[in-house]
Amino acid sequence: MTTPDDPVLGPEASPLVRPYVITNGRTLLSGEDLSLITLLTVAEGAPRSELLDPEKRRLIELCSGGYLSVAEIAGHTQLPVGIVRLLLSDLIDSGYLCTRKPIPSAELVDRRILEEVLHGLQARFG
Repeated sequence: MTTPDDPVLGPEASPLVRPYVITNGRTLLSGEDLSLITLLTVAEGAPRSELLDPEKRRLIELCSGGYLSVAEIAGHTQLPVGIVRLLLSDLIDSGYLCTRKPIPSAELVDRRILEEVLHGLQARFG
């Protein structure tokens, strides 16, 4: 019950409480393996998501179109990355989502090979 002396909380006050409510006050353990570039998608045979919280359903919806990184998902939801990582971790543990390590960048080519190709092209087309 509010009194006339209580401050009026507008929509701008809700983001301060919302992440705590979304995660039920939990924090992500430091041992979690979700980096910002970890890719996620909906798991094959994932359970039905109708009973999940709206935030978790939104994450599943985002991941249903293919692989997205944790950073991209956080950007789309406009939630803090830590909150998104916690929710994604829950969805992975429950069998809704699966992860894939990012594709590693290509290794540098040996300079000697490039020089041989260059010399071969110069000899041919000189």
